Amino acid sequence: MRIAMITKRPKIADITANLKIMEDAMNETIADIYIFGEMFLSGYHCKDEFRNLAEPLNGPSITALTKIAKVKNCFIVFGMPLLDENVKGLVYNAAVLIQPSGQVNSYKKWFLPTFGPFEEKLFFDEGNDLPIFPTPLGTIGLIICYDIYFPELSKALALQGADIIICISASPSTTRPYFETLFPARALENTCFLLFTNLVGTQEDMVFWGGSQIYGPLGNLLVKAPYFEESIITHEIDLKQLKTARANRPVLRDIRPEIYQDLYQLARFHTKDKRNEGKITQKKR
Repeated sequence: MRIAMITKRPKIADITANLKIMEDAMNETIADIYIFGEMFLSGYHCKDEFRNLAEPLNGPSITALTKIAKVKNCFIVFGMPLLDENVKGLVYNAAVLIQPSGQVNSYKKWFLPTFGPFEEKLFFDEGNDLPIFPTPLGTIGLIICYDIYFPELSKALALQGADIIICISASPSTTRPYFETLFPARALENTCFLLFTNLVGTQEDMVFWGGSQIYGPLGNLLVKAPYFEESIITHEIDLKQLKTARANRPVLRDIRPEIYQDLYQLARFHTKDKRNEGKITQKKR
């Protein structure tokens, strides 16, 4: 499977221009799947304009990209402001997966950073679903940027059968050390391929560092794009490596489900529910 990581600088609030950037990039190289960064369709720093730029899954931009996917027989992953299907005016920070069959899938970002320079909760609603997407290339799970700080999301995708976790991002330069610490951990702890594609260049007060990269299922770096430069990098991955990796490090086999019940209590109430301890012990006996 040939992956193309497209590290480009989208225009702010110019969907027409960004569609052209995407099409031109896909015409530069041959791949099975093309991956663009977070909010690539609109640009990241659009603030109140997100409400006017947001489109539904059957909107004109996705329709145009679906035609490209069919002609090129490829998959396309990118970020966009997505309109809720039922509630008018509700917008999500979404990752979209377009398949060459014409099928369109989406994931809505769970964790919206609202601190420092980030203001996502002012403009977006939080997602609640963690879907996986079976494809002829393998089973794909999607996360977005800040989501990678929360290992339970990637774990949930892996436990559902994800072979590949794709993280699209708009990560500024100040956060690069943190992200690059987390990438191999997320790959290794789930024995999945981890694909990260970032924006690059300046948008208002943010400088995105690029550096798109791919990790193997044992946390090994396979390829990395240059920092602070527009680029297109490609890499072949082989899902047969998953079987070997999961035999060498059987972390998915060795998960203790009872810890997740305790984790809910600790996160919700900051104390362990003593009433469940006996039940858990008795169950394990």
